[in-house]
Amino acid sequence: MNDTGLRPSPITPTVDFSAEGIQHGFLRQPYSRDDSAWGSVMIPITVIKNGEGPTALLTGGNHGDEYEGPIALFDLARTLQADDVSGRVIIVPAMNYPAFLAGTRTSPIDRGNLNRSFPGRPDGNVTQKIADYFQRELLPLADIVLDFHSGGKTLDFLPFCAAHILSDKAQEARSFELVEAFSAPYSMKMLEIDAVGMYDTAAEEMGKIFITTELGGGGTATAKSAGIAKRGVRNILSKAGIVKGALDVAQTQWLDMPDGDCFCFAEDAGLIEPLADLGDTVSRGQAVALIHPVGRTGQAPIEISAKMDGVLCARHFPGLVKAGDCVAVLAITV
Repeated sequence: MNDTGLRPSPITPTVDFSAEGIQHGFLRQPYSRDDSAWGSVMIPITVIKNGEGPTALLTGGNHGDEYEGPIALFDLARTLQADDVSGRVIIVPAMNYPAFLAGTRTSPIDRGNLNRSFPGRPDGNVTQKIADYFQRELLPLADIVLDFHSGGKTLDFLPFCAAHILSDKAQEARSFELVEAFSAPYSMKMLEIDAVGMYDTAAEEMGKIFITTELGGGGTATAKSAGIAKRGVRNILSKAGIVKGALDVAQTQWLDMPDGDCFCFAEDAGLIEPLADLGDTVSRGQAVALIHPVGRTGQAPIEISAKMDGVLCARHFPGLVKAGDCVAVLAITV
């Protein structure tokens, strides 16, 4: 048992986080299963270290059907040179590797949502063990954490980089400095529906500078969204003084999600008809979508109306919705 009262993590890194130079390896997690009694989940990782300086922990694939982060981080792991680094860069392109391989939001092994599993458990299921390793081993090494997200198969977003409003205003200010440096088309002061168990919360409670993204959705990436991710991660490293080179700055529009009125939820299942597109300005009371009943013909659709003035920054992606689904998200320009 360690000083936290928990047993050590069963995950073993094949890299040395203190060694100089470039290492490509794995986080090896034992996973006994029908087709491999002494098998393992092998999560790819790269560590690049050169002298003294801050540590950036860069992650993608927290949800397995979101692809801009893995594209940017597999590319960065291949191309970043140690001579260009002052400090350390830890790159995990696909945190929830089983979900990433399956192309699903949650793990096919245990249905675990990694971004709702923190602080995790060293004696839990596969997803909880991954969360525990990041909580107790990787996050303490980091000064800056960038975790890539997009909408996956069920949401579509305006492409934005984001951070959260925090009680520690110095930590908050530094986070928003890096959001601006990322230079996504939009920059968001982000509100979470439920922050319990999130990687974000775990990092922020440790005092880390944490930023994230939502760079599109629909369970795919585009040339534009992948390019935003690739440029943004290098801008973050440059702004933090970890990688040499000037920022590749682009114009960004700041948005704010001030409260729960940003979110519109379906209370009925059916076929969704969007009445506004991403980036459109809408007014309080304006219908942003219709939900058509599909059990029989001749029934009137149900209106989903905005509860505030704002810009449509996210929408439900598939054509069918269930009761409780998030249909639309609004933000205000700042």
